[in-house]
Amino acid sequence: MAIAKAERLMNLALCLLGTRRPLSKRELRGSIEAYMEAGNDESFNRMFERDKDDLRELGLVIETVENLEGETGYLARRDSNRLPPVSLDAEEAAALGLAAKVWQQARLAGAASGALQKLRAGGMPEAGDPYEGQHSAIEPRIPVHEAAFEPLMLACRDRRPVVFDYRKSTAAQPESRQVEPWALECWRGHWYLAGYDRDRGAERVFRLSRITGKVRSRAAKYTAEVPDVVTVRETVASWAGESADRSALIRLRAGAGYPLRAKATAVREGGDGWDELEIPYGHGLDAWLVEFGPDVVVVGPADLRADVVDRLRAVAGA
Repeated sequence: MAIAKAERLMNLALCLLGTRRPLSKRELRGSIEAYMEAGNDESFNRMFERDKDDLRELGLVIETVENLEGETGYLARRDSNRLPPVSLDAEEAAALGLAAKVWQQARLAGAASGALQKLRAGGMPEAGDPYEGQHSAIEPRIPVHEAAFEPLMLACRDRRPVVFDYRKSTAAQPESRQVEPWALECWRGHWYLAGYDRDRGAERVFRLSRITGKVRSRAAKYTAEVPDVVTVRETVASWAGESADRSALIRLRAGAGYPLRAKATAVREGGDGWDELEIPYGHGLDAWLVEFGPDVVVVGPADLRADVVDRLRAVAGA
């Protein structure tokens, strides 16, 4: 069975690499013997979709476009799948080896290992990683716990629109979102997706931990242009109040809210078990304050106090 699948994948790859125009499923089924022998259309479709995903996992860049007849077609352009000459010195190879270690405890561990093998086959120094086999006191790790990470990472790579259910911090129930994913980025231990929200017609950033259920891919083209630079971190930092230009005054229970105390620009100890803090005020501060529950009381400004009260009422009503 393994040999039969490998032969089928090789034949599909050769067909996609050897064509100058997109080939439809119908044409591919008529060109590959294993697909001809599929019992029915449903069996063929399942087999083809698995094979296509497997080839993409192996690194083949497969484009999905419309052919001249208006059918969805597939091809793998040679210029997109040709590895240029690899010329890395020992320090550059060591940096790549160290970067690959970041993913050792994530689902990308296999992909990182496979990428290193391909680079070494292309000329990267075999012994270029001086950290190989050694145990460093500090080793880089990027945790990936969200189930949505892998399908979104693949969708960003393949430029495929997705649909998922997303629960905003102010909402009791999730709602469906149609997104053209651009980039993923980790900021302060949390993963975020930046992309074009079709329903809202604008760029949006989504926290992966708030995505519920499965991420579903859609076979369609992007409707918005992908920017050259996607500022996920800057956008999230702005929402979190990192670029705040105002101050908020809050009362904080003594001995509580240490993250808020670390952000405070001024702290005045009270004698009634509460302290007064001045903290930077930017978009998203209300959501952060709600996380501290009854340990925080907003004194001002009034609009921040109203936003926090609204969020608390939404949570209580859930």
